Amino acid sequence: MREDGHVLVIGAAGLDIKGSPNGTLEFYMDNPGKVWNNFGGVGRNIAENLARLEVDTVFLTTVGNDASGDLVLAQAAAAGVNVKHVLQIDGVRTGSFVTILDEEGQMAVAINDYDIITRHLTPEVLTANEMLFETARLLAIDLNLSPDSIKAVVELAEKHAIPLCVDPTSSVRAPAIIPYLDKLHLITPNAQETKMLCNVEISETDLDAAVNVAKSFTEKGVDIAVVKVGAQGMIYADGSEGGHIEARKTRITDRTGAGDALFAVILFGMVNGLALDESLRLGAIAASLTLQSSESVLSELTPDLLYSHL
Repeated sequence: MREDGHVLVIGAAGLDIKGSPNGTLEFYMDNPGKVWNNFGGVGRNIAENLARLEVDTVFLTTVGNDASGDLVLAQAAAAGVNVKHVLQIDGVRTGSFVTILDEEGQMAVAINDYDIITRHLTPEVLTANEMLFETARLLAIDLNLSPDSIKAVVELAEKHAIPLCVDPTSSVRAPAIIPYLDKLHLITPNAQETKMLCNVEISETDLDAAVNVAKSFTEKGVDIAVVKVGAQGMIYADGSEGGHIEARKTRITDRTGAGDALFAVILFGMVNGLALDESLRLGAIAASLTLQSSESVLSELTPDLLYSHL
């Protein structure tokens, strides 16, 4: 990894609409509860977390040339993200994510509308922004990209010798990265995504199985694999060592964004030369704090805040 330069984040940006019931969630019923909006998108969440952690962050995405797109870009810029290269497109709506949470803050059902990313963040757009790859020290993507765009990202990362870090995004999106596992520096799947990536079903209580899966990723060529096992924390492997980082016990308001916070803090650790286990322990703190918040990204996040909880 280069000693200087920005972290380039490529992925989805949009608005989150969330609903949470006052009591037990009842399907096919009108549930009294709370509805609120957040800024969202996996890539955008990662970029904002990094910027709040004082990492030089450039974000590449597509949004509509509409009020929602303006809001998304203004908020990201205010958080410290470089959004100068974001493409705003006429006649196309900004992406959005609608989710209903259950009484424990767990996603019960969701609809992901990021067609604007899949269709318009094309290989041609990526190539036109190749100068961002030339000067990046680290590259992070989510998998809302089309298969052709994922291929283009992998090729550009190889061409410019940039470590490529991937958030699998969802069990639906995760399989798109399978052909390129040997090109990855970092991947951070949860149990459901692991099943789609490795065809191995693990439970969040079976740590031995998670250890084997993490090692299998490194055997496939991934430099660092972090397998998230819910309340049990995470299992990691990097080819030479591995371990278990326990989750922080916490009150859960909303699980959205916790994995994005963990991912961003791992990148923060890489940029700052931290040991992997220290980065993961800090990441567990960031995830815990995000779980307590109704925001997808903790607005008060700073390096000092993380270390104050270590």
